[in-house]
Amino acid sequence: MTQTSEAAPAPEDSRPTRPAAAHRIHRAWFVAAVAFVTIIGAAAFRSLPGLLIDPLHQEFHWSRGTISAAVSINLALYGLTAPFAAALMDRFGIRRVVAVALTVIAVGSGLTVWMTAAWQLLLCWGLLVGLGSGSMALAFAATVTNRWFTERKGLVTGILTAASASGQLIFLPLLSWIVTEHSWRPAAVTVSLAALAVVPFVWLLLRDHPADVGQKPYGATEFVPKPEPVKGAARRAVTVLLSAVRTGPFWLLAGSFAICGASTNGLIQTHFVPAAHDHHMPVTAAASLLAVIGVFDVVGTIASGWFTDRFEPRRLLAVYYALRGISLLFLPMLLHATVHPPMILFIVFYGLDWVATVPPTLALCREQYGEDSAIVFGWVLASHQVGAALVAYLGGVARDHFGRYDMVWYASGALCAAATLMVLVIRRRRPTAPLAVTVSPATA
Repeated sequence: MTQTSEAAPAPEDSRPTRPAAAHRIHRAWFVAAVAFVTIIGAAAFRSLPGLLIDPLHQEFHWSRGTISAAVSINLALYGLTAPFAAALMDRFGIRRVVAVALTVIAVGSGLTVWMTAAWQLLLCWGLLVGLGSGSMALAFAATVTNRWFTERKGLVTGILTAASASGQLIFLPLLSWIVTEHSWRPAAVTVSLAALAVVPFVWLLLRDHPADVGQKPYGATEFVPKPEPVKGAARRAVTVLLSAVRTGPFWLLAGSFAICGASTNGLIQTHFVPAAHDHHMPVTAAASLLAVIGVFDVVGTIASGWFTDRFEPRRLLAVYYALRGISLLFLPMLLHATVHPPMILFIVFYGLDWVATVPPTLALCREQYGEDSAIVFGWVLASHQVGAALVAYLGGVARDHFGRYDMVWYASGALCAAATLMVLVIRRRRPTAPLAVTVSPATA
């Protein structure tokens, strides 16, 4: 009904969107669905590293440090590639970049079947898959959301963020069974096939911009022309970073998101199982609790996207970080040989809070940096991975030094308190200053 009222004052603007009026479901939702499936396919590899360390160690007699080095390269590139991928999507289009990224993941995982030396693991597992998965990181979700949606951005961001957790839930049991029953090589091939299977959907169904199909972005009141390709993608990513680092909000967002990565991927995902095993909990039980976190991660992220559309994102982030920090302070008292109700309550909460920080963080990036927000968020995501890598390493050092993980939980709780304060002091951007003045000098 709103489209008919707009047609009178601006007939030429509404003309390209007339074919869309006949559709009850906006094309943006189909694009979001393809992006969801794409991220699930790319998430297959995220389920694999922990399953292959022991088989590779047994077959090739490589040290676990060498194998972990490949994982470290992958994690670093996963974060550092994201901002450049966002810039490449602006230059060459979403569809081309995503199709190439999936192909690189498939090639990198597939080539490991024939590797015989450790440097080949670093090249395939670390470099190739790291570059491919980094291009499929949250910057992809941010770019799709920014281009196709004016309304419901928080909800869509939450859904696409949850896709990564959904992919791990789907592939982890399957890959674990394959490794146990048929060795690690069929599992690597499965990852390659999963990535390749998504490529046709991306190429045939994903579109770079609503203008490509003559539609407005979902919720927009006016037709938005497709912008010209931005040249110098790598230079633009660096230029946007150099511009962003001169602003206070960037450091607050990057710092708080680094703590987010430290308290999730770096802390719980890496050290929860050995910490629980220190208290004589069976490894299978501890791993099952991590799987439960993955289940509630999906629910929490989508709910957070819905909340972000309706509430102030600074307050949401403050609540998320504060509650996360409080829960970590109680964790040393909850670890026992058996699973009991308070531990289950902790796991459910931590799952709901795991990636709930993404939609409000991305909303603040949009508010502060406008059209460059996807690239800025890519750099903020890189800080997330750096924080995760540091705590994953320092947590092990602390365990070796103190003989317990208690100090790690307390220190991480204090970091979450710091993150709470950081997000609360981010100042609102004044609406009177047009975003285009700040971000448009397409720094090209």
